[in-house]
Amino acid sequence: MRVTVLVAALLVAGCSHGVTERPQQTSTPAPSVSNAPLAAPAAGAPIDQVIAWIEAASPTDAARYHRATREGVTTDLGDDIAFRTPTGTAKCMTDTKHTGGALACLVDLANPPPPPATAYGEWQGGWVDFDGTSLQVGSAHGDPGPFSNGDGPQLPYGQSLSFGDYRCRADEVGLYCVNYAHRSAARFAAAGIEAFGCLKPVPPPEGVGEKFSC
Repeated sequence: MRVTVLVAALLVAGCSHGVTERPQQTSTPAPSVSNAPLAAPAAGAPIDQVIAWIEAASPTDAARYHRATREGVTTDLGDDIAFRTPTGTAKCMTDTKHTGGALACLVDLANPPPPPATAYGEWQGGWVDFDGTSLQVGSAHGDPGPFSNGDGPQLPYGQSLSFGDYRCRADEVGLYCVNYAHRSAARFAAAGIEAFGCLKPVPPPEGVGEKFSC
């Protein structure tokens, strides 16, 4: 009986000793260092750098951007998005019904592409269509399309807006938008349109000023 009690006491002491000396475990990962560049990406910047810079901006609530206003009349856009830059240089919208949610922007370009001979209708040199696989600058339109509803709310500098496959960041040097599905991006600015990622210049189709494609 004494032997049994002694063995039990030794086992308890051994277990207690093991628990005391075991190092404490933690599941909290070490903080990571941001790779976001300090300045807006320049022409030719790698897509990872463009994405990191866009994502470094403070996210804004997308619920504010489901409406557009024209001459004091506000239209509910449903699932579509509308926004503009603080200076109004770029005004952007999605039109799910007609384009499947691709991004279209009206950009006040300093030097818009001239209308090609194949363009019919009213030429809009600053109309830009960006669906992720292609980026088209300048096209003819018989009507203002989704922009007939007016302008969306302002997207402040240093903030980003996420919707569908896109995230856009407004900055003083331009509006940057990435399409995550195709890892492509574009800058919309008065100085011109810049393409990033897989987007490369290609011959434009009839009625289009310039085109970039993946």
